[in-house]
Amino acid sequence: QVQLVESGGGLVQPGGSLRLSCAASGSIFSTIAMGWYRQVPGSQRELVARISSGGLANYAGFVKGRFTISRDNARRMVYLQMNSLQPEDTAVYYCNAASSGGYFYSWGQGTQVTVSS
Repeated sequence: QVQLVESGGGLVQPGGSLRLSCAASGSIFSTIAMGWYRQVPGSQRELVARISSGGLANYAGFVKGRFTISRDNARRMVYLQMNSLQPEDTAVYYCNAASSGGYFYSWGQGTQVTVSS
């Protein structure tokens, strides 16, 4: 059964914005850290942003203050607000657990983000 469903991707011009959403299942959601990951074809998946169960966020260095991760534990949702998008942000974006304890969902389908003129 599907445990994670990502949405909100699309085609956007450089400098534009997108808001990604992730719907998760299971009561464990509210107790674990979650993250957004991205993957370019031919490259390995990388962590973009992480948020603790209590809402403490941290980001990969390349984000440079442009992205904001947030969560709503009552709705079992994680969001990624992406501003000032650049072509190098083009990738498939996925959500998943990002806990130090190692809990992990099965990967969802991801959502494609394409930044191009």
